Amino acid sequence: MRTSARRLAGLLPGFLLVAAAASAMPSLLWFKGGQPTTQAIVLLAQLASAADRGLDGSDYDSDNLAASVERLRHSAAPSRSELEMFDAALTRAALSYAHDLHSGRIDARAAGFAMGPSRAPLDPAATLTRLADSDDAAAAFAALEPPFVHYRLLESALHRYHELALQPGLTQLPPLPQRSLRLGDRYQGAPALRRLLVAVGDLAAADAFTPAGEDEILDAALVQGIVRFQGRHGLATDGLLSRKSFQALTVPMAVRAHSIELTLERWRWLPAFTAPPIIVNIPQFQLFAFRSTADRAADIAQMPVIVGQSFRDKRTPVFVSDMRYVVFRPFWDVPTSIVRKEMLAPMRADPDFLERNSLELVRGTGDDATPVAADAASIDALAAGQLRLRQRPGPDNALGLVKFVMPNDYGVYLHSTPARQLFGKARRDFSHGCIRVSDPVALAVHVLRSTSGDWSADAVNAAMQGADAQRVRLDTPVPVMVLYATALATEAGPVLFFDDIYGYDRRLDAMLHRRRAAR
Repeated sequence: MRTSARRLAGLLPGFLLVAAAASAMPSLLWFKGGQPTTQAIVLLAQLASAADRGLDGSDYDSDNLAASVERLRHSAAPSRSELEMFDAALTRAALSYAHDLHSGRIDARAAGFAMGPSRAPLDPAATLTRLADSDDAAAAFAALEPPFVHYRLLESALHRYHELALQPGLTQLPPLPQRSLRLGDRYQGAPALRRLLVAVGDLAAADAFTPAGEDEILDAALVQGIVRFQGRHGLATDGLLSRKSFQALTVPMAVRAHSIELTLERWRWLPAFTAPPIIVNIPQFQLFAFRSTADRAADIAQMPVIVGQSFRDKRTPVFVSDMRYVVFRPFWDVPTSIVRKEMLAPMRADPDFLERNSLELVRGTGDDATPVAADAASIDALAAGQLRLRQRPGPDNALGLVKFVMPNDYGVYLHSTPARQLFGKARRDFSHGCIRVSDPVALAVHVLRSTSGDWSADAVNAAMQGADAQRVRLDTPVPVMVLYATALATEAGPVLFFDDIYGYDRRLDAMLHRRRAAR
């Protein structure tokens, strides 16, 4: 088997077998004595259950292959050419499935995501050898998937949401009688709402019981179930059955399952964790600081963040980079786009605008650039790109008192912010693209933990409150991954869902449909 697998894989353009080349094979991978091998039958079962891993069995022709093998099994004397054609088709399907599990169906770059080098490339020959020699195709395919705990958790959650999607009318609730309902209000859909919340795990079955005649009342247990649901879906946890919460409650379970499938696809694009990373999940508005390369909740610190607005030119990009510097008391170099769209008009209209906002015009690069007197001529020079606009360090600086620099093509970095009140919002897409962190001291202590010097919380606070700017180069760069996932399975059990704020789920779904249509 091993020699045949390697010769067969050697004929692959990319990862797909040209069926006609199968006639050159001296032996067959999936037949022995004119009958399909045990491995072939097991492999076909894996292709048929592709949906369990968030893939589509039709992409691998699983139904036709299953019908073909049954016909060949019951044929009195299948011809050599028939066996060779089926052998080639099953090999092509196996390698396509293996590739999609390992690397994803869509290239991350085609989706506009700059993910950098991925995990070690798939070895077609080794993959075929293992599948052809082992009776456990499930284990062979599982070994090709991303080696992350939360990927496995999400894959397990997918099965549960597929089952929920089969429950008729689960998310079909009667319309709200008014804009919002609260504790003690009557709602004819309360019994159906209890059924839904029990099914998704936000309400214990014992708490769903209500005395006769009170089943349409929003009681305390039901309101707490609503709060848990709101928390899992990135909503304000106010316990109100509002229109926004109602909209989330009535999303069909098949749609939730598809969000999981799309997120699994993006997990397959991730590079291996060679060092503890920092991950920002854009639609979750959350940062995860890893203390090790294992994605275990106990070893990950979390904090809320603010990301770019949903306007196309203000979105936070999806990319991977290395954090290399921490800058205390930074200048804010105002981007040219912001200068032109938001700054020039008030500068020309108000002589005190610059001073009131701690802004200054400078010539040249670097923090030591000399300020230029603000007048009509210098403002025109700024508009022409001959001068820079920057904000002086201080508590009112747009970057706050610290920024975390990770060189990238987008000019995006992490930073603190004086606008602390925005972290109280459930949806936090307010920036021009950079990422504002809610606990800059904790993040600075985390990223500087391997850098020489005293970088305790007190030392970080002192640097932030000092008189001068300070740039600290990290002794060990920290990988930063800015990602986009609209579903997340937790180790505690609940599955979290987030709004597709940038429309990237819709875009990926369209790309997958085009790929399927082109096959």
